[in-house]
Parts: sequence; C-alpha cells; structure tokens
Amino acid sequence: MKSLQKRLAGKIFGCSPKRIHLDTEQAAQIKESITRADVRGLIKKGTITRLPEQGISHGRYRIALKARRKGRRAGPGSRKGAGTARTPRKQVWICTIRAQRAFLVRLRAGNHLTTQSYRQLYRKAKGGYFRSERHLKLYVEEQGLIKKR
Repeated sequence: MKSLQKRLAGKIFGCSPKRIHLDTEQAAQIKESITRADVRGLIKKGTITRLPEQGISHGRYRIALKARRKGRRAGPGSRKGAGTARTPRKQVWICTIRAQRAFLVRLRAGNHLTTQSYRQLYRKAKGGYFRSERHLKLYVEEQGLIKKR
C-alpha cells in the first residue's frame, strides 16, 4: 500500500516516487492516508519527505579531461572529422614550407649556399618539389650545392 502514498507524494512534490522517503515509525498512519489531502497533511508533519536530487559525479570526467589536455585519448576511436578537417591542407602546407624556408635561410646565413642555388631551391620549395625539410636536405647533399670552404 506504500506505493500509492509514494506515488501521491511524488505528484504533490512534482518528483519521482523514488525520491520520496516515508518515516517507518509512522507506518500505520501512512497506511491509512489514501487521498492527496491525507498525504499533504503527512508532508506538513514531516512524516513524508522528499530526498535531495542526486547529481552525477564529475570525478572520472575531470580525470579524462586532464589526460585530454596532455594530448592523450586522441586515438582513431575519438576522431570525428577527416584528417584534413582536423588539420586543414593549407595548415599542413604552411608548416612544411616554413620549415623548408627556415632551413634555406640558415644555410644562406651560414654562407653554405650561393645566391643562385638559394633562389633555385627556394623556387623548388615554393612549387612543392620537396616533401619535407629532410627531403630538401637530401637533395642539397646529392646535388652538392653546399659550398666548399
């Protein structure tokens, strides 16, 4: 019979019957109350009370977030967009060309390249001839473009 009282109290409180607490010492009195008015009277007395809402613990979430900020938990299962959506082609190009140009500038500053070979390599880099800075290094060594001292 307690389920009826819990249901009525839930309706009155505007919450789930699961959150209703009935005082076990007043069991007989609770059993007798079968109308909403009776239940309201018991609520006023404090025989029927509402339990606080239970939140969701953010502990595990915080731990995972900390790991994500370190760069963990970014495996293939966590990725939504395509590779080019996560880092656009243009961004990849910018990074590679900047590295190559910086390498060429270092070579020129160290007086390892002639102006002609620097310009030639610069244009090749601009045209996308080199895959990476390492590829550019290999090309320079193979072609023997580094000046002899």
